[in-house]
Amino acid sequence: MIVNYSSSSTNDAHFSQHDSTFIICDGMSQQEEIGMKDELAPKVERLVDLVSYQKGSVVSRTILDKNAGTVTLFAFDAGEGLSEHTTPYDAMVTILDGKAEIKIGGETFLLGEGETIVMPADVPHALRAVERFKMLLVMVKA
Repeated sequence: MIVNYSSSSTNDAHFSQHDSTFIICDGMSQQEEIGMKDELAPKVERLVDLVSYQKGSVVSRTILDKNAGTVTLFAFDAGEGLSEHTTPYDAMVTILDGKAEIKIGGETFLLGEGETIVMPADVPHALRAVERFKMLLVMVKA
């Protein structure tokens, strides 16, 4: 399944479903935001352990959501993806586990664990799980 993705100027993520399920964990209540302050206390974490795979799904977990940018973890089951889209912000993807095919401006890149790529603002890009993979997405709003 490929998930269609669009980003609005208010930074809400919108996903549409095709033939299987997905989970989106963005958007927090005020109580959740207060609880996140405790989560942001200094501590050592393994990013790869903070998001789990789910069969036939794309799972996301927002780590930071600030005016200057966002940090989000994703877990894609094999064959899952995000359709081609653009965002008005520069973004960096780091693969934490597995392998992903990332298309940026019509060029295809195969990334594996520990590899990073920058996706420039306003350039069309898409992602597909060659095998299940986890990634860290850092979006910079400048």
